[in-house]
Amino acid sequence: MSHPRDAAPEPQPEPYWRERLRQYWVLVRGDRPIGWLLLLWPTWWGLWIAAKGVPPWWPLIVFSVGVWLTRAAGCVINDYADRWLDGSVERTKHRPLATGAVSGREALAVFAVLMLLAFALVLTLNRLAVYMSVVGVFLAASYPYLKRYTYLPQVYLGMAFGWGIPMGFAALTGAVPPIAWVLYVANIFWATAYDTWYAMVDRDDDIRMGAKSTAILFGEMDLVAQGVLYACMFFALALVGRDAGMGAWYWAGLGVAVVLVAWEFGLARGRERDQCFRAFLHNNWVGMAIFAGIALDFALRAKAVAA
Repeated sequence: MSHPRDAAPEPQPEPYWRERLRQYWVLVRGDRPIGWLLLLWPTWWGLWIAAKGVPPWWPLIVFSVGVWLTRAAGCVINDYADRWLDGSVERTKHRPLATGAVSGREALAVFAVLMLLAFALVLTLNRLAVYMSVVGVFLAASYPYLKRYTYLPQVYLGMAFGWGIPMGFAALTGAVPPIAWVLYVANIFWATAYDTWYAMVDRDDDIRMGAKSTAILFGEMDLVAQGVLYACMFFALALVGRDAGMGAWYWAGLGVAVVLVAWEFGLARGRERDQCFRAFLHNNWVGMAIFAGIALDFALRAKAVAA
């Protein structure tokens, strides 16, 4: 017979502060970096093109950290706006606001702290960048409410996700030239496309709950519409490459990105939820390939000049 002292000890409850931090970390998607990366790549595209190479270290830090903060804040306000919907959607029903693990008041407080931290970083930049950040806050805060009223929240997401591009030009050059806006438009096409893959995962749940998205709008023509969106993205990036005088490495990066996008269509051609989600995640590599082309082109150009 086993002695009572040989019994396994009772598990100790998690400290309250640690449990709250864990819930907040999930709320801001700290455990899912894909959203941060999808914001980071276009921001870095803009910074590198604006600086014609590696940007100064401080703006690079400000925008990189700021991207994480604003993406985290965007996730919080998105979940706050969607708390009526998330509990009825398979993919989102376990989110902290949907389960009640985090209250609406707590979520708004977390959102405010994140945005204040991001704004504090922006205040170290020039006046034009500070003014433009106000537009960025409005875009991030208003995006989640569009799915109730329009079938185009993915387009608006692209506007919010790409705002770091004109802000980066403003911070580094004191102006926002036409090439910055063309790059911004390219990102809007890209974000609309990859977020449509994401929306295709939830399409049936969204229809049932009365939410709207491009996936619902496109219907059976979704793959054709995706092809148009990606084609417009690459056309805009080609215009950027021409106007910036980019070389072979830039075009090679675009070529790799085209192949990666073609792979996504292979994944999602059957419209299965898991495969559409994989296609969405795969866009991280698309953004990375384009950035690699930009960075290598400027780096090797600078090396050739130095030689």
